[in-house]
Amino acid sequence: MQKLIKLISTCFYTGYSPVVPGTLGSLAGLLLYVLIGKDFMFYIGISIFLLIVGFLISGRAENIFGIKDDRRIVIDEVCGMMLSLLFIPYKRLYYLMGFLLFRLFDISKPYPMRKLELMPGSAGIMLDDIVAALYTNLVLRIIT
Repeated sequence: MQKLIKLISTCFYTGYSPVVPGTLGSLAGLLLYVLIGKDFMFYIGISIFLLIVGFLISGRAENIFGIKDDRRIVIDEVCGMMLSLLFIPYKRLYYLMGFLLFRLFDISKPYPMRKLELMPGSAGIMLDDIVAALYTNLVLRIIT
């Protein structure tokens, strides 16, 4: 079971990258979006699946790794990237802007993201990225 949790929480070990694992997790989410974004119902289903699975396993992965919000856990970035582009027109410019905005918000952690990140377990891992996704989505809606 621990191997499965590591596999999923690290997005097939993407999170093990020695450099920028969060960015690589976001890129994995973007790639997933590019592959399925035109199939809206499948996109919604995968986004909901990632959200549920992220909450179910990220806290468990944190316990396995023994480090609060371990950088290897990137399912939150994958999920956040997918949610960032929800209901945004499927155009290259928009999804590339979405990627950059999501990374900007995820790294800079504007209010209340830093406080949410301090929450224990899955909530602390997932919620800051969900807020980054919300901020990204709102900015994209304004500029599209």
